[in-house]
Amino acid sequence: MKNMLRITRDLLLTALILLFLGLVVVRLEGPQEAMSGRARVVDGDTLVLDGKRVRLVGIDAPELRQVCQREQGDWPCGIEAKLHLAALIGDAQTTCDADGSDKYGRLLAVCRVSNRDLNAAMVDGGYAIAFGDYEVEEAVARHKRLGLWAGTFDAPRTWRQTHGGMDEMPHIPEGWLGTAISRISDWVGNAVSMLWTE
Repeated sequence: MKNMLRITRDLLLTALILLFLGLVVVRLEGPQEAMSGRARVVDGDTLVLDGKRVRLVGIDAPELRQVCQREQGDWPCGIEAKLHLAALIGDAQTTCDADGSDKYGRLLAVCRVSNRDLNAAMVDGGYAIAFGDYEVEEAVARHKRLGLWAGTFDAPRTWRQTHGGMDEMPHIPEGWLGTAISRISDWVGNAVSMLWTE
C-alpha cells in the first residue's frame, strides 16, 4: 500500500511539474503579433491597423450610438470616446502588441503612441471603463469625475445587451498567466509538502 501511495505521489508531482513548465513556456512566448503604422479609429476601443481590426484589450468604451447623461442633459459619450481616442493618436505612428483575438476575430492588443499606453489613457481620461484591466486608472478617473464619471451612464456591455449590440466578456488582463503560474506553484508546493509528510 505504501508503495502504491509513493507511485501515485510521484506521478502527480511529475504531472504538476510538466503543467508548470508548459505554462512557463507559453508565458515566455510573448505577444503573438506586433504591428505599427497609421491607425484608423473605429470607435473608442477599436482601431484598424495594417488592415486588421484591433480591439484595445482590458477596456470598454461607450458604443458610437450610446448617449450618456450629464447635468446639461444628453451627452453623446460614444462619439466623444471615439474623438478622444483619435485625438490621442493624432497623426502619430501607432504600435500595437496583440496577444490573441476575441470571438469576433478582432486582435486584442495594447496599443501605444510615443510610448503612451492608449488603453490606459482612455480609461484614465474617463472615456472608457476597466474591462479586465486598468482598474487603477478607472479609480483615478472616477475620483476626479472625468469623462463618463462626470455624469451617469450604462456600462457599455449593459448598453450593448439592451440595444442588440455584440456581447463580450471582460478581457483577461495581461499578466494573468503569471498570476496563474504563481498560484499553481503555491498549490504544487503545498501538495508536495502534504504528500511528503504522509
